[in-house]
Amino acid sequence: MARSSRSGAATQVAPSTEASGKIGQAPALAIHVNPFAQVRDETRPRLTTLIIIGADVGALALAAVAAAATLTLLGSSGTPLPFLRLWPLLSVFVLAYWLLGLYGLVGIGPAEELRRCSLATSTVFLLLGAEAVLSRTTALYPRLIVFAAWVVALAAVPIVRAVVRGVLARRPWWGQPVVILGAGRAGQVVVQTLRRHPGMGLKPIALLDDDPGKQGSRLGVPVPGGLHLGPRLAQDCGVANAIVAMPGVRPERVDALLRDHAWPFARVFVLPESFAPSGTWSDTKSLASIPGLEVRRQLLDGVGCRAKRALDVLATLLLSVVALPLMLLIVLAIRLESRGKALYAHRRIGRGGRYFSAWKFRSMVQNADRLLESYLDQHPDARAEWQESMKLTNDPRVTRVGRLLRKTSLDELPQLWNILTGEMSLVGPRPIVTDEIPKYADKFALYAQVRPGLSGLWQVSGRSDTSYDERVRLDTYYVLNWSVWLDLWVLARTVPVVLFGRGAR
Repeated sequence: MARSSRSGAATQVAPSTEASGKIGQAPALAIHVNPFAQVRDETRPRLTTLIIIGADVGALALAAVAAAATLTLLGSSGTPLPFLRLWPLLSVFVLAYWLLGLYGLVGIGPAEELRRCSLATSTVFLLLGAEAVLSRTTALYPRLIVFAAWVVALAAVPIVRAVVRGVLARRPWWGQPVVILGAGRAGQVVVQTLRRHPGMGLKPIALLDDDPGKQGSRLGVPVPGGLHLGPRLAQDCGVANAIVAMPGVRPERVDALLRDHAWPFARVFVLPESFAPSGTWSDTKSLASIPGLEVRRQLLDGVGCRAKRALDVLATLLLSVVALPLMLLIVLAIRLESRGKALYAHRRIGRGGRYFSAWKFRSMVQNADRLLESYLDQHPDARAEWQESMKLTNDPRVTRVGRLLRKTSLDELPQLWNILTGEMSLVGPRPIVTDEIPKYADKFALYAQVRPGLSGLWQVSGRSDTSYDERVRLDTYYVLNWSVWLDLWVLARTVPVVLFGRGAR
């Protein structure tokens, strides 16, 4: 694969095709500038794929070792050696992962990756179990041990993948290069989104735009020229991925763009008119040869609602048993620091636009509302910040214990009761107050169709470090693209966010 970073000189000198004006004068020399001189592609897709395969093999080997250890701990008269002889079967798992597109590096959201990993792992274990029964070798591989290996593998494969991706994804050689067609606001948001989520595997190396005013550089990414340079980037520099980030362009214009400027790219993502980038990607589909995004609304049908409610109740009951001692300690700490009740109820908007009382541990001093008004009157900058995000970086109302509770989101633990009563969900849009309805504009009707969540895409995507517009986009994406796998991914991401308090105020 040719790399633009390894190309030759940035300029070349060639004879002019026209005379200079006088007979007998030597032809003038024209200087042609290489438009890709600033484009740098340091990615190594093959190395990235090999590392992911190695992570999968390591996770599966861990599952095998766990199964062998379980066999020994149970005092079985058998020997772990039969399991160790199964190492060639690791290639079957790798083949299954490959068939489900788990080594494509790009275009798969984390929830979809979790679903495919679980499906492939379970299918292979089921086939191996069936083969053991048919070949009558179950004495060598007891069903309990096979079950233990399957359970460990279900957790180990996505966890090891996530750890490896988290450690290596920001390296310049990780993933694949991508060219973004459109250097306007949408294209720049795409760049920011890909940089915030390097695990997606797409590294923007160039933006292309026909507007000369946008050419040069945007957010540190070169804009070497117009859309006509797309085929050259694909063919000469070996770039296989492109993202069309031009919302508002007429469909016929998009069709012409794909036909004239994006045809050499192996993968093209077309952002729809309702551009809503987030931490995950929707599935790309082809409708009558026109590429687009499939928007699923599974959360709004009956089956999806029942599945989500069942997950909420079961998970909350288990979590409550673990959290109860911690909640008692928090109550004691709050009462020791300041007078007043340890709990308070805040009026929020829930499903159907109905109000409910969201329970929280008290993190502020008493008479906090009056203190806030006085503080905002004295600090105009703080008032502007409050009107923008309904948050304050330095909130004078928050106590010392409250600051710790907010940083770790432990102040929201009492909302487990709201989940059990059906007023909230474990995962969903963040519950809002009346003053925030105008910020949602026409998206409020979508928000009101679901239960607000204790955690959600906004909470695991930077919280207060993101803008309110981004928060609305994340909530909208969640409602339209819900799945059980997306909920499980958000819950898994919630743990490190709570531990490290990223984006908390």
